[in-house]
Amino acid sequence: MKQRIVDESKAYGYADLIEDIVRLEERYPFIQVDSIGMSVLGKSIPVLRIGSGDIHIHINGSFHANEWITSLLLMKFIEEYAEAYMNAERLHGSDACKRFVHTTLWIVPMVNPDGVELVHGRISSEEPHYAQALEWNNGLIDFSGWKANIRGIDLNDQFPAGWEREKERREVFGPGPRDYGGEVPLCEPEACAMAEFTRNHSFRMVLAIHTQGEEIYWNYRDMEPPESEDIVNRLAQASTYAPVKLEDSDAGYKDWFIQEFRRPGFTVEVGLGVNPLPLAQFPTMYEAIAKLMLEALII
Repeated sequence: MKQRIVDESKAYGYADLIEDIVRLEERYPFIQVDSIGMSVLGKSIPVLRIGSGDIHIHINGSFHANEWITSLLLMKFIEEYAEAYMNAERLHGSDACKRFVHTTLWIVPMVNPDGVELVHGRISSEEPHYAQALEWNNGLIDFSGWKANIRGIDLNDQFPAGWEREKERREVFGPGPRDYGGEVPLCEPEACAMAEFTRNHSFRMVLAIHTQGEEIYWNYRDMEPPESEDIVNRLAQASTYAPVKLEDSDAGYKDWFIQEFRRPGFTVEVGLGVNPLPLAQFPTMYEAIAKLMLEALII
């Protein structure tokens, strides 16, 4: 067996992501890499494409900075899936080749690269926006609880699906570590990039990977298509996560996708505890999310 590329034993940041993408692209030339846009600080937001099927599915991670472990989960899955396909092997009991020819999978592993780097302490104090972020963080250089992007805006409260309702519900009226949706929807480049990327592809289904709760949210104000409930039950059975029909939640990527396209969209909350979740949970989280994603690839 070849040496693994994705290292699951350490905190995962933007530099790790870019290095792993380069190495994966070299080892598995059928993985296609592109960028959906740029972050506030000018970091490219990569997207990886794998598979050759007519059904296109999108999965993303790290909308929230302190949920960076979702990027690691997605990158490990890409590596294992690519290796299983290349060697015509089964993956977690599933036929990888069958899924490869059935589905084209588009993964954006790190929607919020600036925020992830801030959480890891890898943003220089000389960088633009750092001093303001430090002030919003009450002067604490420990940003481990930070969810937002570098401008203090929660990217998963940025989408034009009940945005005003969510702003009123949150009662957070200025930038900070979490829960501020901005002055208007889609004012942040990362959220704009995700919206444009989604509009430019005819995705059959999308999944946004978050932490924590071991739950799958599958509805949005009765706009979801009838098949969403059947699909979430299959995903729940594969992962042992609980399907949850949410009320009074708006402005998320999943919400917007359902409203805009009337197709199945899901938010998957992996793991248990307080964010950021510890790497000690990684093996358990990965087994559940890998089986869930493999189930999604055959729907």
